[in-house]
Amino acid sequence: MISLLEEWKFGFDGTIELQVDNKSAINLAKNPVAHGRIKHIERKYHFLRDQVGRGKINLKHCRTEIQVANVMTKPLKVERFRELMRLLNIVDCCL
Repeated sequence: MISLLEEWKFGFDGTIELQVDNKSAINLAKNPVAHGRIKHIERKYHFLRDQVGRGKINLKHCRTEIQVANVMTKPLKVERFRELMRLLNIVDCCL
C-alpha cells in the first residue's frame, strides 16, 4: 500500500491509519505481551502486529455503525448496504 501511495505521489507522514471496529483486535496488535496466547493466529496478523510495533500502521477504533468496510465483509440489510455504498460514493447503475 505504501509503495502504491509513493508511486502515485500521495503525500503522507509514513503512518497509515486503519479504522477497526474490534477493540480486542487493536489490543492484541498493540500488546506484544499477549504473544503466548496468540501463537495460533495466522501469519498475516503477526505481520500486522509487527507493523504497528514499528509505527508504520496506526490502529484507531471506530464504531461498527460507521465502519464502511462492512459493505465488503458482512451480510447487510438492503437499506444499510445502500447507505454504505452511498458513503463510498459507489453508484448502482442498474437502478
